[in-house]
Amino acid sequence: MSYIIDRRLNGKKKSTVNRQRFLRRYKAHIKKAVGEAMNSRSITDLGKGEKISIPTRDLNEPIFSNGRGGHMEQVLPGNKEFVTGDRIPRPGQGQGQGSGGSGASDSGEGMDEFAFQISQDEFLEFMFEGLELPNMVKRKLAGNDAFHVVRAGFCNEGSPGRLNVVRSMRAANARRIALSGGKRRNLKLLEQELQAEEEKDPALRDQRRLDELRAKIEDLRGRVSRIPFLDDFDLKYNLLVKQPRPSSKAVMFCLMDVSGSMNQATKDMAKRFFLLLYLFLQRSYEYTEIVFIRHHTSAKEVDEQEFFYSRETGGTIVSSALKMMRNIMRERYPASEWNIYGAQASDGDNWNDDSSTCHKILIDDIMPHVQYYSYVEITPRDHQALWDEYQSVAEVFPEHFAMEQIIDVGDIYPVFRQLFTQKVAV
Repeated sequence: MSYIIDRRLNGKKKSTVNRQRFLRRYKAHIKKAVGEAMNSRSITDLGKGEKISIPTRDLNEPIFSNGRGGHMEQVLPGNKEFVTGDRIPRPGQGQGQGSGGSGASDSGEGMDEFAFQISQDEFLEFMFEGLELPNMVKRKLAGNDAFHVVRAGFCNEGSPGRLNVVRSMRAANARRIALSGGKRRNLKLLEQELQAEEEKDPALRDQRRLDELRAKIEDLRGRVSRIPFLDDFDLKYNLLVKQPRPSSKAVMFCLMDVSGSMNQATKDMAKRFFLLLYLFLQRSYEYTEIVFIRHHTSAKEVDEQEFFYSRETGGTIVSSALKMMRNIMRERYPASEWNIYGAQASDGDNWNDDSSTCHKILIDDIMPHVQYYSYVEITPRDHQALWDEYQSVAEVFPEHFAMEQIIDVGDIYPVFRQLFTQKVAV
């Protein structure tokens, strides 16, 4: 087996192969930095690149060296101050005498770090690695934009790189047999007759017949030898054709509570969660539609701009959003053709007995038709009736309903990964 490694530079004297190897090697550091960046960035900067720093101690290369050898005796006195793994500062490095650089400190210790920049695509790749929409199944062929190349037999024309040697030699052999079969049979008969004539007694031989047989044999051998071993007509090439690749159609319903009980900090956390979901869907799934629904006492289907930036507010009736989702599903997204998903964010506050109405709508009208429904409650307070009702839904649909709590900004990215982590096939 042969391997071809492209060592050509990709511009500005940089090698993509080397960069990919470097990113794989320090994958753990990069993923940690990506997770930390998610907590400190503003909403508008979530999808940009990031500067990654790697401690110098993690850049050391393993080396082989010769051992000291011989027989050694060593006395190691015990102590009560240090244990295995302690780091002892270098003598003589006090105030202002550290190793300098970005790791300088007032304790006499310092460490330079290696920093590099990852692009937006690389940042998003690490951010959404190992995530998926659960329970995705193929419904219908969603357009013919995606194709894959498959083998479809052989043809008489093609590029040299697709030449099929075995088929070409087989065709050449068949052609030679077809063109020379009759001549070879006649040649064999003439050779047998010539041999029988030569075995006769010299007095009985017909010299004229011998000369005639030899002339015919020579002529037939010449005709057979003039048949080319390989002709252009014999060349066969692998035929490759494009076939449409079935794509799964999916729709994601994003339901966000914008009622008066949701303060600005809570709304910002909800927007962060939905922006992560939006970036994930845009990057990972081609045929995915997103339906944005904002609700307070009434629900409204909005576009992306209004969903993230509108300041409209009011009371709280959560069932209004679920009713709108149910109606849109019935009108535009039949479950027989679409993978339907839902994501809801709220602070858990709801109007009087509306939580029981939400439970009924989910159990009867939504959950039987969706592939997955996730609910995040953004509040540091104790859970209210809505959480209890949703827990009962999760007990009925344990594989298709998930719920998590977000307390502060640092919980958003871990909760998002937990909700959409790729399931391992058993």
